[in-house]
This record gives sequence, C-alpha cells and structure tokens, in this order.
Amino acid sequence: MKSYIKAISYHLPERLVTNDDLAREFPDLKIDDLTRLTGVKRRYIAAEEETAADLAYNAALKLFEEHSISSAEIDHVIFCAQGSDYITPSTACLLQDRLDIPEHAGSLDINQGCTGFIYGLSVANGLIATGGAKNVLLLTSVNISELIHPEDKSNRAIFGDGAAATLVSLNENMRGSEIGDFVFGTDGKGFDTIIIKHGGARYPIKKFDAEDYRDAAGNIRNDRCFYMNGAAVFTFSLEKVPVMIKQLLDKAGMSEDEVDMYVLHQANRIILESIFRKMKIPKEKTLFHLEDCGNTVASTIPIALYHTIVDGRVKRGDTLILAGFGVGFSWAACILKF
Repeated sequence: MKSYIKAISYHLPERLVTNDDLAREFPDLKIDDLTRLTGVKRRYIAAEEETAADLAYNAALKLFEEHSISSAEIDHVIFCAQGSDYITPSTACLLQDRLDIPEHAGSLDINQGCTGFIYGLSVANGLIATGGAKNVLLLTSVNISELIHPEDKSNRAIFGDGAAATLVSLNENMRGSEIGDFVFGTDGKGFDTIIIKHGGARYPIKKFDAEDYRDAAGNIRNDRCFYMNGAAVFTFSLEKVPVMIKQLLDKAGMSEDEVDMYVLHQANRIILESIFRKMKIPKEKTLFHLEDCGNTVASTIPIALYHTIVDGRVKRGDTLILAGFGVGFSWAACILKF
C-alpha cells in the first residue's frame, strides 16, 4: 500500500525578532555578514510558557481548518521534537486528547532534530504499508529559543521557533504526493557537535550545575543550553548530503535529471549553497526558505515544502527529493512524487 502527503500546514508564534533587534542587543554583531551567511532576516520566538506541544497543537488546528480535515479521521499521532512537556507520558498522548482524536488512535514521540520530518514520514509510511493506519498526523515542532543561552548571539541569529502539521494518508486513489524510497545514515561519533549536554540521565541537573563561559567567538555558553559547532556541522553536511542523495537516486533507479526540486533541511544559506554548488544542481531546482522564519529544525522541510506548493513552483508529475541532516549526527532523505 502506498502513502502520500495529503496536506501540510504550519504555525509560528506571535513574537517577531528581526536582525535589527539583534543588532541593537549586540552592537558588535556584524549583521550584514551574518544575514548574508545565514540567509535569515527574522525569526519567531515562542512566548515564555509556550511549549513545543502548544505550537504543534496550533499547527494541527490550522491543518484541520485549512484543509477541511476532521480529527476523527486521524488514527495515529507522531510528535517529533526535542522538548516534551514531561519526561513521561509522551507528548503525543497529550495531543491526542487536546485535539479530540479518537481513542483507537496510536501515538508516539520521536526525539529527533533536523532529520525528524524524514524519520516521521518513514514511520508514517510504515504504519500505512502494514495496515496499521490510514491517516497519520505527523507533528514536528521546536521551541529552541528557550534552550539557547540569551547571550549566544550566533545561534540566536540562526534559529526560530515553529511547528508543522502534515497529514500522511493511504493513497487509495493513487493520487497525490506519493512517498517513495528512503535512505538513512548515522554517525554517533559526532553526537556532541549539536548537543544540550546537561539535563538528561548522563548529566542530571541535580548533580551538575554548569556555569556560563565564553567561546572563541565571544558567545556566552552553558552546558544546560543548546550548543552547536558550526564549522563541524558545515563539514559534515558538505560531506554526507551529496553522498546520501546519490545513494537515494541509485536505490530509486533514477538519474539527477529526473529530479525537479531539492527540498533540503534549511540549516542556513551558506550550507545549502555549498551543497548545491558541490552537486552542480541548477538554480531552478533549489529552494531557500530561511529569510522569514530561520532554522526551525524538524519543521524546516514541511514549511519549505508548503511554500513550494502554494507558490506553484512544483506541478503535478514533478519528482522531489526531501533531505534532512544534522543532530546525531544523522541524515535521511526520501523521494516525493508530486
């Protein structure tokens, strides 16, 4: 049984932080260079008590309203984030109740970052292929602003909060954005390149009370907060993504000429430009959607895909490659036949 992406909606919080706002807060910030390298001009930040689950809830409500979908149709909920309301129970269970989804629906959380949307699609695809579900609600969400140190100017410039809701359904009529082959990869040696070190079982807060420190670029860090080694992430992305895409094309028995659009995780502009340049991908097949909301981690691909569809950049019969890469290190990609 085939599955397809039936609908996508997304939600961004109300508070807007522009690059001008950051420049006023950090007078030494080279804002023009930063904008050119990141591709980000503004990002939305969650309210003080607004969680990733709250953002996902609002994205789901938009999905139901914008696409005339009833919550009664949903028979599985997947919540993908790196911040749950509680250690236990799973946030997907809470969202099942909040969204009035039937009790016969399954629910699970995925703790995955930049590859989360692709992983979520693969789980949804598997549930449908095995007859376990017909309509899977995939929620990707991030409230990363609360995890970044307020004086970490580099990461604050890149990331934004937001959530996407994607309905993955059984393709009974063989129409729609059909989900094709997947490839995955993991290199756990790079686990500490993107990390929140303290707060889990290995470094519990009650035993490890970290202090602020300043890195070589002048950012204030703390092991309780989000950390990313940007240079290492750049090298990893440029090394792994082209290989991953070639593996996917080989698996699908396709050539590069048969791909109409590459929808990659919107890490930052310089990473995407470098990948596209290395792969010699024509400009008309590339996509950038960073300027208005920044890097929203697992939600960057569905948000970018939403705008690609709304803007008419893809048409029926087009073939897309969706690819995520980042925290873990992990990477994943799939074919989407629009």
